[in-house]
Amino acid sequence: MTLLAGCGFQLQGELVTPTGMEKTYIEAVERNSQFHRELRRQLMAAGVEVVDSPAEATAVFAVTSDNTGQRVLSVSARNVPTEYEVFYTVEYSLVSGSQTLLAPQALTFTRDYTWDETLVLGKAREEDLLRESIVRDLVRTVLKQISSL
Repeated sequence: MTLLAGCGFQLQGELVTPTGMEKTYIEAVERNSQFHRELRRQLMAAGVEVVDSPAEATAVFAVTSDNTGQRVLSVSARNVPTEYEVFYTVEYSLVSGSQTLLAPQALTFTRDYTWDETLVLGKAREEDLLRESIVRDLVRTVLKQISSL
């Protein structure tokens, strides 16, 4: 492992934050969203101190849009939905002092699932699990962007 560390190799999942992110404030339109909670959890797990005020922060991660929902993808001959798409969109940027580390950008991830009206409870749970999976993937993508700075 010493040779790997010497060549700059990093294990996947290890977050390397740029200088200036030691104390980060997450500015969000929706502070109780799944994305906000997962981003906060992952940053803290990586050793970033997530602060409660921009005044005490060395960096501000701004989430300007945080939207989720579902759309009908297909319907049966009886005009009953048979397939849905779950989506999650976030728009964000990262600033440290007067330096923009990540320019404003948007990410949208989707998953689709089939609908069976006889399995309503199970399908509702499937939608929740898909949304949780999307959020983890979104946060993972954002953290990879941050690690590459």
